[in-house]
Amino acid sequence: MKKPNQKEENKLVGAGFKFVAGVDEAGRGAWAGPLVAAAVILPAKHKIKGINDSKKLTPGQREMLYVKIIKSSLAWSVHLVSHREIDRIGIGQANGRAILRAIQKLKPSADYVLIDALKVKFDTVPSQSIIKGDEKITSIAAASIIAKVTRDQIMTWQSKLYPAYCFHIHKGYGTALHLKALKKYGQSAIHRRSFLPVKNAVKKKLK
Repeated sequence: MKKPNQKEENKLVGAGFKFVAGVDEAGRGAWAGPLVAAAVILPAKHKIKGINDSKKLTPGQREMLYVKIIKSSLAWSVHLVSHREIDRIGIGQANGRAILRAIQKLKPSADYVLIDALKVKFDTVPSQSIIKGDEKITSIAAASIIAKVTRDQIMTWQSKLYPAYCFHIHKGYGTALHLKALKKYGQSAIHRRSFLPVKNAVKKKLK
């Protein structure tokens, strides 16, 4: 199985860029909870083994790599966009905002940004959007791990506040278990009310 590599980062470093950041998000398609974007700047010669697209890793692997990435990175950051803001501005704009804010939080600042799929323009930093970047680029894959673990931790904590929805199991994504809870209990305080499955489930409950 082909794994992400640092060829693109190394090429950019060779061209004179010092701090190349990868950025990715988690939770775009979820029905509840925040959208989380993460940005990571890795050393050119890091020794972290096993970095991959977060979707291809087990929860245990992600959590182990999360700790290693944080300890080894030159810089990392996360930014959350709440369910309320997603409902207010739409998921597309929320996604772009989360990525921008995550990059802005990096210390030291990135001088080049590699983004997974989404096209986001930065006023002061050159960037490149790469389709399936989390499968190809190490720094993007690292960011996907940070974003995913951060969001999973948030949703596990939210499950203690709203146990009926079992957020610790599905993390707010659309599953049969989640839909069943929505139909039975309606929306929780952290559901994205603008999302059609949430709207439809509540309408059915009210009938």
